[in-house]
Amino acid sequence: MTTRMRRLAATLAAASAVALTFAGCSGTAGADSTDSAEKSEPLVIFAAASLQGSFDELAEAFEKKHPDDPVDPIVYDGSQALATQIIDGASVDVIAFANEPSFEPVADADAAGDPTVFATNTLQIAVAPGNPKGIDDLADLANEDLSVVLCAPEVPCGTASQTLLDDAGVEVTPVSEETNVTSVVTRVKNGEADAGLVYATDVAAASDGLEGVTPSNADVAVNRYPIAVGADAASPKSAQAFVDFVLSDEGQKILETYGFGAP
Repeated sequence: MTTRMRRLAATLAAASAVALTFAGCSGTAGADSTDSAEKSEPLVIFAAASLQGSFDELAEAFEKKHPDDPVDPIVYDGSQALATQIIDGASVDVIAFANEPSFEPVADADAAGDPTVFATNTLQIAVAPGNPKGIDDLADLANEDLSVVLCAPEVPCGTASQTLLDDAGVEVTPVSEETNVTSVVTRVKNGEADAGLVYATDVAAASDGLEGVTPSNADVAVNRYPIAVGADAASPKSAQAFVDFVLSDEGQKILETYGFGAP
């Protein structure tokens, strides 16, 4: 082979190598773009404190069915506190509250789509295992020797508690008014209070540390839980998919295992 032919062969080989390199880079970039386009931003969910156990399980089950729709750790708090954050501009994809009145300020601020009721809940008197104080009904909570803790009136569990107490004609002076139902549960479990009004689902979730006494007029205050997609949801399709999952037969069965009633 002449020197000229060797040089030509080397040049062609180098050109081929460069072409392959660019082709490889182009293919990789295309794959990255496709993957990025297929993946949704993690869903941001604000949910009432009483939904914690059930919504953690719902999120896990949802991610298994929708692997391209991840869910951020859910933000749990009293519905009123969550509503304030949303109205103040917090970015949220899905909103689930413990009653319909608490959702009204969010709707009035046009911060969410139309809500759908997905579950119901009632209250019980939470007491220590074995009910050592012998509490049988709401009237017993008026006993000055008992320390009773309630939810604050402005949060859903507090509104429901006051409805029950008013209906029974019972006046209670609580040692504490908490901003969410989880705090009431914690105080009774820790022995910081003799009793507290909480959701039946909370008693069921804390069965090893609490016992529940159902008030005779429990059906007077039934909380209806609304769920909706945030108006400025970063992932509206994924958010609607999560709402649909909560409303599906599978989602409803999960809620039922936590003691929630049907919508």
